[in-house]
Amino acid sequence: MTDQNLRVGPGLQIVLAFSIALPSGQVLDQADETDPVTLELGDSQLHPNLEALLIGLEVGTQAKFSVPPEDGFGYPDPTNVYDIPRVEFADDMDLAPGLVIGFTTPTGDEIPGTVVAVDEEQDQVKVDFNHPLAGENFVFEVSILAIKGH
Repeated sequence: MTDQNLRVGPGLQIVLAFSIALPSGQVLDQADETDPVTLELGDSQLHPNLEALLIGLEVGTQAKFSVPPEDGFGYPDPTNVYDIPRVEFADDMDLAPGLVIGFTTPTGDEIPGTVVAVDEEQDQVKVDFNHPLAGENFVFEVSILAIKGH
C-alpha cells in the first residue's frame, strides 16, 4: 500500500530514481525511473550518509545534493591500501591500474578493491580498498517515486 502523505523514514520502503555524478558531469551510478531502486533505510543498499539526505522527503520530491567527502564516503585511508602477492590472482587476469575487483573478506562480505599498481619485479599487486569516491566531491540527485508502509 502506497501512502502519498508519507515521508521517507525508518521502516518504510522507498522507491527512487537516482544518480551519483562527479562535478564534471560524469555519472558513476544511477537508476532511472524505468528501473528504479526499492530500498529500506538501513538495508545497506545505499550508503548511510546518502540515506540521511533522504529523510523527510515526500513522494514526488526531486532533490539535488552537492556532497563533500566528509558527508559522503569520507577521505582515503592509507592503511586501506595493501600489497597482495600476484599468485593470489588468477593467472589469466589482466591486472592493470584502475581495474576494480571484488574480494571476499574473512567474514564473507564482498568488497571492491581497485588495482593501483602492479610490481612485476616483486610479483606484488597494490590494491586500494578505500571506496572509489573517498575524497571526492560528488552530486547526488534523487527522485522519490513512491513510499510504502508495512
